Amino acid sequence: GAYYEIWLDGEKVISAEEHPDVKAARQRNTNGTIFPHNEEPIYGDRYMPRKFKCCVTVPGDNSVDLFSQDLTLVVITDEQGNLEGFNIYAGGGLGRTHNKEETFARLADEIGFVQAADVYEAVKAIVATQRDYGDRYNRRHARLKYLIHDWGVEKFKAKVEEYFGKPLEPFRPLPPWRYKDFLGWHPQGDGKFFYGLSIANGRILDRGNFKLKSALRKIVEEFQLPLRVTPHQNLLLCEVSPDQREAIQHILEEHGVRDVTALDPLERYSMACPALPTCGLAITESERAIPGVLERIRRLMNRLGLQNEHFVIRMTGCPNGCARPYLAELGFVGIVPDTYQVWLGGSPDQTRLAEVYMERLPLAELETALEPLLVFYRDRHQPGESFGDFCHRVGIPALRQFAANYVPSSAPKRYRVDVRADQYQQLKALAAAKGLSLAALTREAIQRYLEQARSTNQE
Repeated sequence: GAYYEIWLDGEKVISAEEHPDVKAARQRNTNGTIFPHNEEPIYGDRYMPRKFKCCVTVPGDNSVDLFSQDLTLVVITDEQGNLEGFNIYAGGGLGRTHNKEETFARLADEIGFVQAADVYEAVKAIVATQRDYGDRYNRRHARLKYLIHDWGVEKFKAKVEEYFGKPLEPFRPLPPWRYKDFLGWHPQGDGKFFYGLSIANGRILDRGNFKLKSALRKIVEEFQLPLRVTPHQNLLLCEVSPDQREAIQHILEEHGVRDVTALDPLERYSMACPALPTCGLAITESERAIPGVLERIRRLMNRLGLQNEHFVIRMTGCPNGCARPYLAELGFVGIVPDTYQVWLGGSPDQTRLAEVYMERLPLAELETALEPLLVFYRDRHQPGESFGDFCHRVGIPALRQFAANYVPSSAPKRYRVDVRADQYQQLKALAAAKGLSLAALTREAIQRYLEQARSTNQE
């Protein structure tokens, strides 16, 4: 029952009733899937020492990083949109430990299709299989992914079907998976809209002229809208009627909240775990480090003529992979303070595992390490080929060989520009309000001035 209650300051603030179908399915004993008359009818007294992650999505929508989940249900409907059943994936998981090769990231496998009426029994059968045959002695080997890896999909599927009581149906064909972040305005399909709001590193705060927390509070108080948290640390404002859109947009703008079109794609598609000082498992920085990392990578890309390119970058402060770096095109995984493993070759839609490119990269050497890779990509990639797809196609050995033989071009000259003390303080305050570095803000201001001057001269 605790799953249906939320308590705050000693008071129950939200309580939900369990759906009768769910309760009936949990209490139904199919081929030994439950322990009757037990407070925990499915787990019983079995200790489950690791998480068991589940998600539900629709064909083509990989906004949930489905290949990283223990169990995924893909909704299958008929041509009229009526629910037929679910495709099942199982065995994904990204947690690993440095220098322990028996731990590894793994993608989920296709298991089969189940009719909608049988979905509870199928899920119970999968959980019961993990409960009864998953490793209970070695906590590092306890996840479902290791059971499927050790057994193979066919043996796992056969055991699930024993609990299920009948064969699973063949996996239904699906379109290619695509990552979607749903930022900006979108129709819900019922005449209303939702608005996807980018939350940098998952932090909702007020800072200078950027007052995201105040904007959200005003919107919720004024319009009583439900909020949804996405798997990529963003927010969706839901149930927006057409006559509310303009007012909500105005509130966001007056609080300095940038529209999605103003985001650098490197920032839009990046993600970092909290790491230090919040997480006790963190080895090094992540959430607090990634803004500077993204700025340095963008500056490097601009210098190399890659202004219009972007790719998925993810960073974690330890190898547990909470920001899912092993599915990114470029992943940074903390290994010692201020030093990261570098992973390359994931897909832009998170459908392929990356590979280790570099075991230890001190953050101070970021540009030195990435410049050869970006030059290689710039000069050799195929039309429309993403950075991750390019790295996967050419392979890690070729990337390392190119980097080993790469002779960097001479670094561009740096010029010093004087400003008055009062101007410097104004720039510094404005940079903090916008969440930019002083150098980035100054370059942006000068560029805008030059563009305006050129436009005036042309006129």
